[in-house]
This record gives sequence, structure tokens and C-alpha cells, in this order.
Amino acid sequence: MKKILTFILAAAMLATVLVSCGKSELDLLRDEILPKLEGAYSRDLAGTTLYVYNWGEYISDGEDDTLDINAAFEAVTGIRVEYSTFDSNESMYATLSGGGVEYDVVIPSDYMIGRLIKEGYLEKIDTSKLSNYKYIADEYKNPEYDPASEYSVPYASCYLGLIYNNTLVDPEDVRDQSWSIMWNEKYRGQILGIDNSRDALAIAMFALGIDINTEDPEDWDRAADYLSEAVPLYQGWAMDQNFSKMEGENAAITAYYSGDFFTMVSDMNETNGTGYHLSMYYPKEGTNISTDACCILKGSKNYDAAMMYIDFLTDPYIALENAEYIHYTCPNTAVRENPEYSEYGNELLYPKVPVKAEYYRHLDEETIKHYERLWNMIKSAG
Repeated sequence: MKKILTFILAAAMLATVLVSCGKSELDLLRDEILPKLEGAYSRDLAGTTLYVYNWGEYISDGEDDTLDINAAFEAVTGIRVEYSTFDSNESMYATLSGGGVEYDVVIPSDYMIGRLIKEGYLEKIDTSKLSNYKYIADEYKNPEYDPASEYSVPYASCYLGLIYNNTLVDPEDVRDQSWSIMWNEKYRGQILGIDNSRDALAIAMFALGIDINTEDPEDWDRAADYLSEAVPLYQGWAMDQNFSKMEGENAAITAYYSGDFFTMVSDMNETNGTGYHLSMYYPKEGTNISTDACCILKGSKNYDAAMMYIDFLTDPYIALENAEYIHYTCPNTAVRENPEYSEYGNELLYPKVPVKAEYYRHLDEETIKHYERLWNMIKSAG
């Protein structure tokens, strides 16, 4: 689910050098893409700059001959995309709440969307004006965090899982598929703690059998105490760093997202053919399932361009290219039904046996302040 914050102009991804036929590379890309699209995308807003804020490693960007989706959007619509990334919902929220930034489209996770709605950060989205919204699977519509689907359009979904290097971890220690391995003294200095408060504390809660959406401060205190016991075993805290650490076999165990696990495996296979050294499971005590969705920020100066961008992301061809690159569970029915989509049978992305998993809910302000205080104490001590 991610690299250090970067700013990428989609316009810079393809040079506008002329070719023998007299067309620029963007013109050629538009000619290639347009016949494959179902939606109609106007060029009335050509020259507009759209500001998009998304997770790192979370959109097909042209690497390894994949489709550069932002460049394709610019080629088709003439709208420039200035694209920035974040590595956690909490860091994204801190940026938005700090002011001084003007994003149009942001792609947070479910519980954070609930918070942004409650605090008035989001514009309503009229999904009847999105030609591809019909492809969003019914189970993703009207979710608890956005009951009338007024503020968000699902982008991708995943589970939080336990990732380990099966050449560095004793098979007996993962046989019971538990979160407990993150408290195993044997792996001192080889474990990466997940560097965001909600996931890190939730892991402790699942391990202890505590409701991850509790608003009882004593439950959060218990979880924080238990998490603190694991911290001395950690090599460090990681979000985007999980990629280099696990791919480089410089850590043995981490908790991270299902889509990113497959990116790690793919990257390792491409570089040295050892992606099979990584394995993943969803712990028996339970885990988090999450959905990330496209939202438009309140006061966006480019609302119509934002709507077009969201519609473009849900276009069957674009959504397929994206799903195959990011390796996350795709909520788009046209992608799932496409015989060219090879990952629909993947048990980690589309489990046939139900996973014991829960969504995070947006909690009351006092609870958020309480667990963030606990988190800051854990981080400062570790």
C-alpha cells in the first residue's frame, strides 16, 4: 500500500517530442487509449491542473511497461495531474488539518473517510454523473462510513496480514497462524512494527481479544501495554520502508497490507527470483479489512475535473490496468468478470473461505485523543 512523499506531474511522464507522423507522444497515447474506454471524457477542462493525494505505490505509473494512468488521463482530457502521496491515514489527516494545501482528490481509508465526513472536509459526489459507477460491486455501496455513498467512490480493498520470510522464520512458529509471533523473543531485531497508530494498536487488540472499535479507555490502555512489550523486539517502525526491508531480506517479519505483499513478491522475482521466500497469512485471532475510496475535498476549485478523474479510474480498462499493477482487491465488477484478469482466483485477494476480519470505525474524539496519546508514548519510549 508506498514510497516517500513525492510530487509527480503527469505531463512530465511523456515528452512532447514530435514524431514522424507529426503527433506528440501524448497524442499517440490518446489514440491508443480512447478506443479502449467506455466512458466519454471531455477536453473542455484542458489546461486545468488537478491535485491528487493518494497512498504511495498505489497507482499504475508506467513502470515495467505498465500503463501510466495519470499520463493517460492527461492525454485523454488535457487535464494536468499533480500527484502527491502519503504513507498512512494519520499522516494524510495531519496534512489536511494543518491547512495550507489545496488538494482536489484524496483517497483515504474507510474510518478516515468517516472522520473527514464528520468534520466537514468532503464535498458530496453525485454518483449518477459518473458513467462507470455502475461497475462498483454492491457490497461496496452504502458502507457504514458513508451510509448513502454520498462522499466516496471505492478504489481498492485489502486485509492487514502477517508477512514473513520463510527462509528466516521457523515453520513451527507460524504453524498456528497467530499474531503472537510479533512478540516472539527468537526474532528480536528482525521484526518491523507497523508505523501507524490504528493498525499497531489493533494488532495488540486482536491478539488480546479486545474489540478494535471499543471506546473504553481501559481497553486501549491494555492494548498499549501489550504492544509496548513487543517494541524492544522491533528492528524499527515501517510503512513504505517495508518494501526495501522485506525485499532486501533485511527483516524477517512485518504486518502489512495484502496488495503490498504481492508487490513485494513481484519486485523480488524481478530482481533476483526469490519472491517465493515471502509468505503471508491472516492471523486466526482476526484482522482488519479496509476499503480505500476516492473523495473530493471541500472547496475544491476543480470539482468537475475531479469527477472526471474519479470516473476515469473506474473505467473498466483503466481499472483493470490499475488492479493488475497494485495487486489489491478490486471493487469493479467489470474487472472481476474480465477473463484477462488473472488475480480474481487469488485466495489472499478474493478468499473463498471467509476471513475473520473487521472494519475500523470512526471513533469519538476523546477516544482518538486517548489512543494517540498512548501511541506517542509508545513511539517516544521505543
